[in-house]
Amino acid sequence: MLDVLIKNALIHNGTGRQPYTADIGISGQRIAFISESVNASAKVTINADGLIACPGFIDVHSHSEFSLTTTPEADSKLLQGVTTEINGNCGFSAAPIYNDAVGHLEKEFMLHKVQKRWQSFKQYNEALKEARPAINFSTLTGHGNVRASVLGYKNQQAQGTDMAAMAAMLRQSIEQGSIGLSTGLIYSPGVFSTNAELIELIRLSGASPFIYATHMRSEGDTLIESIEDTIEIGRQTGIKIHISHLKTAGKHNWHKIDSVINAIESAALEGIKITCDRYPYTASQTSLDTALPTWTYEGGDEAELARLTNPELCRKIKDETAATRENGSYWKGVLISSVKTEKNRHLEGMTIADAAAMAGKKPIDFAVDLLIEERLAVDAIFFSMSEDNLRRILSLPICMVGSDSTVRPVGRPNGSTEGKPHPRGFGSFPRYLSKYVISEGLMPMQEAIRKITGLAAETFGLKDRGVLRENAYADITLFDERAVKDTSEYTAPWAVPEGIEYVFVNGHLAAKGGRTMPDRAGMVL
Repeated sequence: MLDVLIKNALIHNGTGRQPYTADIGISGQRIAFISESVNASAKVTINADGLIACPGFIDVHSHSEFSLTTTPEADSKLLQGVTTEINGNCGFSAAPIYNDAVGHLEKEFMLHKVQKRWQSFKQYNEALKEARPAINFSTLTGHGNVRASVLGYKNQQAQGTDMAAMAAMLRQSIEQGSIGLSTGLIYSPGVFSTNAELIELIRLSGASPFIYATHMRSEGDTLIESIEDTIEIGRQTGIKIHISHLKTAGKHNWHKIDSVINAIESAALEGIKITCDRYPYTASQTSLDTALPTWTYEGGDEAELARLTNPELCRKIKDETAATRENGSYWKGVLISSVKTEKNRHLEGMTIADAAAMAGKKPIDFAVDLLIEERLAVDAIFFSMSEDNLRRILSLPICMVGSDSTVRPVGRPNGSTEGKPHPRGFGSFPRYLSKYVISEGLMPMQEAIRKITGLAAETFGLKDRGVLRENAYADITLFDERAVKDTSEYTAPWAVPEGIEYVFVNGHLAAKGGRTMPDRAGMVL
């Protein structure tokens, strides 16, 4: 007897082939069969007439490494149809954590109320398995973790012994389950590295198979140069390269989209293995202090706060910021997402421009004062992207979907102490399907599903995932094409999407009708 029988579903198997109607049998963790004509009995039978059945969605750009240990239910991802996350992005991962990185990353343990402490991926994997996550977890190794563990957060070049230590640390992480390397080249300490360092690190590590995912050095003013640097890493090392959340940030950079696509297509013709991801929104979210000059971050948080509270250095920071940021509407497009103190909670959901006007300050003065008051713990949403360019990026055959978000509970009311996080954390995949595939017809449904399932699994080396076939893991999402949509908004993000009817993770029912189930069956991949 089968554990689950899904009958009369419209099968999109994740390969891009034309859909067909069939039944799916699940036994244990895997798919027992997919058949158009079968006579079988099961403990649970689901009539999926009118629903699309496809592989569970793979969120290729997540940040749940700490939160998943304390929010293992993973509501915000499961209810979108996501069954697997790729974590460790933007140069930041759960491990390794040694030396200077220990103190710096303690704030992540505290923020997510993590009781345990770990340093290696081996220790982290044990902690995550103990938490029993509801979704599958796979991770990259953050270059920021590695560099900070060896060199700290100083602006200095890596020397021979440093490079050897970093390579050994990366190699150990791969041996303990990491699938590659990620960089965050606008963040400390990645911002202090060179392209030559990254190439040498990859070569010295000797790790294979391997993927290199990057939050590039620039997504705006020096976007083309940053893409060229990324492509050069693929050219010099031969590994797969993946551009995280590809965008053209800043209206004066929107015209670069043709050059961006030409560079990517030329690299592929050259034989360089290149892919990218994108969330289906025109606003990004990150720390507010990324609006400041990069030298502001050198040495870590305490050094940054010392500069911001030094009158002479603070004036220099403001002047340099004003030279590039005070161009009319910039601060009108920066929305305060979350703060740490109750005193400033009322600012969440306001733009820096409006909050500054209310306080009777210039926007740059207000932004710096807020960073000092909150000890840098201010997240912001930046509205800086083109809708037309977003469509072109999503349409690329190598583009997958990544939420760029952590797991969260759902249904939190406005005013929650969790702030107002980007709606991409609650609605990326339903929005991609409903707005861009169904409503706007950017691509056929089978191609859209392939990119968030089969292509994602192939790119990140996830065996027996991302496809519906006999003996593959039973990660399955069933959704109603007529009803699927996101409901989250920037000022009210804590919302459940509609139309995602059933989600199975490793053969277990994980979500049904907009609610998660208590049986958590995710794996550390």
